[in-house]
Amino acid sequence: MNQSRDNRDSIRRQRQQLGAEYRMAAALGACKQLVSLRRFLGAKRIALYLAADGELDPLPVLEQACAMGKQCYLPVLHPLGHKRLWFAAWRPGDALRPNRYNIPEPEWTPSALIKPWALDLVVVPLVAFDAAANRLGMGGGYYDRSFAWRRNRRYWNGPSLVGYGYELQKLSCISPRPWDIKMDLVVTENTLYMG
Repeated sequence: MNQSRDNRDSIRRQRQQLGAEYRMAAALGACKQLVSLRRFLGAKRIALYLAADGELDPLPVLEQACAMGKQCYLPVLHPLGHKRLWFAAWRPGDALRPNRYNIPEPEWTPSALIKPWALDLVVVPLVAFDAAANRLGMGGGYYDRSFAWRRNRRYWNGPSLVGYGYELQKLSCISPRPWDIKMDLVVTENTLYMG
C-alpha cells in the first residue's frame, strides 16, 4: 500500500473527528502563535485558505490580519488551468463562488489576481507534517507547483510559507519527494516548528 495515502487517510479521519469546541480553541491557539511572529507582523500581503475537511481554521488569523490593515488573499485555481494557484483579495463577508472542484473561492477577474511570488506570507493547509517542516498535502500538488520556482532561488525565495495544522497531524518523519516544497515553518495550536 502507499504509505503517503495511508497517512493522509488516517490523519484526515482523526481531524474530522475533532469536536467543535476543540477546533475553535485550536484555531485561536494557532492564531496566537502565528500573529506574534515577526514575519507575520512585517507582512503586508497575506494569503490564507478557507478550512474544509476538518482543517485547522485560519479564519481568526484572517480577521486579525484585516484588523491590522493587511491585504488578505485566498487561493484560486489558475485561470488557464496548469494546476497552479493564483490569489484573489478577500475579506470576511465578500462573495465566494465554487470553482471547478466545487471549492469556494473569491469572485475575481483575471486582472485582479496576483501571482504567488507577489505575496509576503502564505498560510498553507496540510494533511501532515514533521518537525523539519516537511509537508504532506492532499496529493494534488497545487501548492508544490505554484511555489516550485523557490527551489531555483539562492537568496530570495519569495513569501514565507507557513504550514498550518493540528499537533495531531505531526508525523515522526516525512520523506520529501523532489517536487515537494518545504515549509519555512509549521504552526499548530501548541508549537512552532522551524524548517
